[in-house]
Amino acid sequence: MVSAQQFDLLRLELATKAKNGLDFIAAASLVWAGITLVWLSALPVPTKGFITFFVGALTLPLAWLLSKVFRTTWTLPHNPLQPLGLLLNLAQLFYFPFLIFMFMRYPQHFVMTYGIITGAHFFPYAWLYRATPYAVAAGLISAGCLVLGLRLAPEQLYLVPAFITGCLLLLAGSLLAVYRRHVHTYEHEHPYATAPSR
Repeated sequence: MVSAQQFDLLRLELATKAKNGLDFIAAASLVWAGITLVWLSALPVPTKGFITFFVGALTLPLAWLLSKVFRTTWTLPHNPLQPLGLLLNLAQLFYFPFLIFMFMRYPQHFVMTYGIITGAHFFPYAWLYRATPYAVAAGLISAGCLVLGLRLAPEQLYLVPAFITGCLLLLAGSLLAVYRRHVHTYEHEHPYATAPSR
């Protein structure tokens, strides 16, 4: 039986070694910047939505590449919480039938819906990584996408992915600050452990 303190230390280790998922947030920032360029184009709205699916698929491979740059750890075999980060990320795929429905029936609301799903799926990471900025970003992105999506004309919809990109960049900066606090705590709790480079 794992005590509450041991459980919290497992979360702290995961947050520190994974750097609060910073590689995924940086990858998502690049992807949503790319999606902004797609929606800035003169292509028809349904075509923009179709291309967005493929641009969005670049998130995972980009995150893997950025994990090498940021020196994050993707696997901690001794930590039972380690698979949870990826599982929470994959959970958003179960919302894709709704996303496809929006693409097929209401393409003008597709990018808004995609943004809401993206933002909302961040919420559990606030608990997993002990990082409140994830909860703030979840609410801000979801509500912001809804407001923008309902108010913007079709030719202005590029502002939705642009807004998400800005939010993700702010989230990345906030997570970096939280990570630095985690490193200090981790080194205090595990004085002989090697924390990732800052």
